[in-house]
Amino acid sequence: MATLHADRADLARGDQAIRILTLDNPPVNALSFGFSAQLLAAVEEAEADASVHAVVFTGANGIFSGGADINDFSTEPTPETKTVRDVIAAIERGSKTYVAAIDGNAMGGGLELSLACDYRVATARSKVGLPEIKLGLLPGAGGTQRLPRLIGAQDALQMMLKGETIGAEDAKKKGILDEVVTSDVAGAAAALVARVAASKPKRRVSHLAVSLGNLPPMAAPFVVAQAHKMVPPEENGGYAAHKLIDAVQASFELDFARGLAREARLFEELVRSAPSAALRHIFFAERELGKVPGLAGAQPLEIKKAGVVGAGTMGTGIAITFANAGIPVTVVEPADEQVEKAKQMVFGMYMYQVQKGKLTQEEAWKRGQSIVFTDDYNELADSDLIVEAVFESMDVKKDVFRKLAAIVKPEGILASNTSTLDIDEMASVTGRPDRFVGLHFFAPANIMKLLEIVRGKDTSPQTLATAFKLGKTLRKISVLSANAFGFIGNRMLFDYAREAVSLAEEGVPPHRVDAAMKNFGFAMGPFAMFDLSGVDVFWHIQQARPDMGAGRSKIVDRMYAEKRLGQKTGKGFYRYDKAVGKGREPIPDPEVEALFAQVAAEAGITPRETSDAEIVKRLTFALANAGANLLAEGIALRPGDIDIVYIYGYGFPPHHGGPMWYADEIGVAAVYADIERFRETYGPQWQASPLLGEIARGGRTFKEVAVHA
Repeated sequence: MATLHADRADLARGDQAIRILTLDNPPVNALSFGFSAQLLAAVEEAEADASVHAVVFTGANGIFSGGADINDFSTEPTPETKTVRDVIAAIERGSKTYVAAIDGNAMGGGLELSLACDYRVATARSKVGLPEIKLGLLPGAGGTQRLPRLIGAQDALQMMLKGETIGAEDAKKKGILDEVVTSDVAGAAAALVARVAASKPKRRVSHLAVSLGNLPPMAAPFVVAQAHKMVPPEENGGYAAHKLIDAVQASFELDFARGLAREARLFEELVRSAPSAALRHIFFAERELGKVPGLAGAQPLEIKKAGVVGAGTMGTGIAITFANAGIPVTVVEPADEQVEKAKQMVFGMYMYQVQKGKLTQEEAWKRGQSIVFTDDYNELADSDLIVEAVFESMDVKKDVFRKLAAIVKPEGILASNTSTLDIDEMASVTGRPDRFVGLHFFAPANIMKLLEIVRGKDTSPQTLATAFKLGKTLRKISVLSANAFGFIGNRMLFDYAREAVSLAEEGVPPHRVDAAMKNFGFAMGPFAMFDLSGVDVFWHIQQARPDMGAGRSKIVDRMYAEKRLGQKTGKGFYRYDKAVGKGREPIPDPEVEALFAQVAAEAGITPRETSDAEIVKRLTFALANAGANLLAEGIALRPGDIDIVYIYGYGFPPHHGGPMWYADEIGVAAVYADIERFRETYGPQWQASPLLGEIARGGRTFKEVAVHA
């Protein structure tokens, strides 16, 4: 329950006292509409009390405030609604001295409340930030007007555009904080009030002038123009960034009151925008991921020591991930040459982090030493969890698990990093299917945040709970998938790839398909992605699953035969020249276009004109249709789970919210109608999901399916 504690503390100044207001709204002391009303009443009461000399804000629960309640952004306020803006306005016009005593995080509206105060004191462990940009918003309670006045427009703009969170010492150096203390921050705030009582009791940030740092005021237009050039276009994920720049521009072009009015107007535009709605959807979808049926009461095991089988790029990346989380890991790899490559990868990665100042040499050495390489499976006997990361072959993997089952302690959990194969078949050879789970990391495993946790038919609740706890320890975003070919991400990827290849067979050059998807917001198009992953990866998957039917591509067979495997061979769907972008820059290749034309002619496919809009529809609607099938089959729990997989694992543009959210944004009925048209035009591979049709005919959305599931 949200409560506000108001306490008095006597000062050595006669009958004058400090009113201490403690924010207590678990778990993050959110400044919701309801809580802001309480806070406003407390500020007004303190202002009316002649004996109160100063007001100190502090927070309960080991945190100052995480900012506004994001749920409120979807609620239309009434004239009676009170927000943190009202609290800050009361502070601004008040006559008392106000001090923010920060212990823990002061984020978003929490930091904006602090900026409205005269002074800010924090403990050394505290962090501050204005991360609203990550939700497609800008700081809407004076942050874009006060922070530039406090630390300069350029530094403030950079901090807000990045959504940066900074520690207390850095915040003090920037000028955001006045003091950093080791403990008793409220006491330090009271002491500060006593020191400044006679000299400068009030010091409102709103009265300061805005600085451009080392640049003269006449450089302001240049600063603004450069800032707009540095962020993506409005229609391609940069909508909030451009509005934020406009708000900061107002801080040095307008007086404070008019700057606040401009900020408020821009905030209202953003909170009603489609990109912000999509980003807020992602925020809430992430928080739903851990809600898994059947896990209530399951006690996860503690993973103190891990093992990895296979020291390829993926296995080594997984080992680094464990080491970064403080979990010692033993890697089994029989090939000496591969071990040397893995050690070089570990050394190079940690050396890079030291050079960038992200790790000290001592930290890097400790992490590197926690990864041990061996060719002896017996070294894994006392591991709490072992991840298999060998070649994507069922026979090879089953052989690994037979060895592990005979060696690893009975309570040890066995996991496969397979991206497509049946984990139940692997579990069948272990004698411990209840302690078997899929842990599908995404390459590079030590960088990519997504982890697909695959539940087998016999995976126990404890094993699953352990996997989710491990995901959190490894700082991964964990999504549950049922056991099915390709799980969530790769199962959908085949439909996406099918359409990309079909477009190229119809005469649309690969580079044009990629350009259309990049303009939509993907970091890279499908063909560049295929070349990065390796065309051979797709070929091996097709070999393992010959019943893919319409999903099977003859062009992949031809390219595999001709050794056009992507970046690794210097040619794939593009060609690569080491003199251009270190061999990573895709260069359109007429030979590939000719190969597509040849395959298309052999298959009797007629070239056709296709617009960029149609390209985007065919690829994104293929994802949404496949996602609907995953939901209907129970492979994915929620539409939001699918969106998270595609945003964090496959680069779907966050400002479009993921394939399922995007279908809702377009309108499921419109998506269904286009898919029916595609089936008539392009063939039976465009069979609409029954669930998609059901939602379309009912005039509903995938979001409603999530609510009523």
